[in-house]
Amino acid sequence: MRSHLGARVLQVVPTILLVSILVFSLQQIMPGDPAAVLAGEYRGDPAIMAQIRAELWLDRPLPIQYFHWIGGVLHGDLGRSWRINEPVLSLILQKLPVTLQLASMAFVIALCIGVPAGVLAAVYRNTVWDYVVNLVGLAGLSTPNFWLGIMLILLVSVQLGWLPPSGYVPLTEDWRQSLATTIMPAFVLGNAIAAVLMRHTRSAMLTVLDQDYVRTARAKGLGEVIVVVKHAFRNALVPVVTLGALEFGTLMSGAVLTEQVFSIPGFGKLVVDAVFNRDYPVVQGVVLVTSCLFILLNLLADVLYVLINPRLRTA
Repeated sequence: MRSHLGARVLQVVPTILLVSILVFSLQQIMPGDPAAVLAGEYRGDPAIMAQIRAELWLDRPLPIQYFHWIGGVLHGDLGRSWRINEPVLSLILQKLPVTLQLASMAFVIALCIGVPAGVLAAVYRNTVWDYVVNLVGLAGLSTPNFWLGIMLILLVSVQLGWLPPSGYVPLTEDWRQSLATTIMPAFVLGNAIAAVLMRHTRSAMLTVLDQDYVRTARAKGLGEVIVVVKHAFRNALVPVVTLGALEFGTLMSGAVLTEQVFSIPGFGKLVVDAVFNRDYPVVQGVVLVTSCLFILLNLLADVLYVLINPRLRTA
């Protein structure tokens, strides 16, 4: 087990290094001249343009620019926003609790809907339950998030008046109002992920239910609930854990359309505003942080493999 996890940890360092190079390259392929954007009406003045380029290290060779940037990152300095002149790390830390709350709520909703539905469809394969679950899952995959969000606002907020249509209230201010403002966008995000989890859970369960040890457990006279929960479901969790880690990373990267529809000030809105304003340090910082989160979530998935599958503990 230690060798397995140790090998995975050693792979994290070069992966993050490669990601940092790709993230830095975003600045080079994005259109427009950041110095001209910052100069504004003075972009025609060569002296001002040269001063801005020197301050931003844009007049140095690309390798020098990269080592200057990555050196700051290693010391916790992701640069400063070119638009509002605030530390990028500070902006990310402001948005992180918002995105973390929304992603966690959406993931819990997805787990509560998708996993039980997938197990149900597998246990009652080729029955009405299986067809209904697959139909609902297909609808969840096919429904655009922005359309579902608008429909929920019209129905739940405008027609019924149950929940506020938009906005965000931090948990520290009023947890009831915070849940009220995030439950609809969380359901919109969790709906699509629940459909994906359902399909993968069903597929994994069908594979496991056909194994010899499951038939042996049934032949011993064990109840169907015990066979499904204790013998089948645990072994079917391995691919679901991988998918769950990736999907949670997707949620943490920011759901741009959903956050725009519900006016949630998370990572998605931060990136959109930064791209439109060509605020490259903010874009680089957010992409780097979310990429590292993906890598760490995959490492967490490997740890969960060992906990779920006892055979890996002796590897």
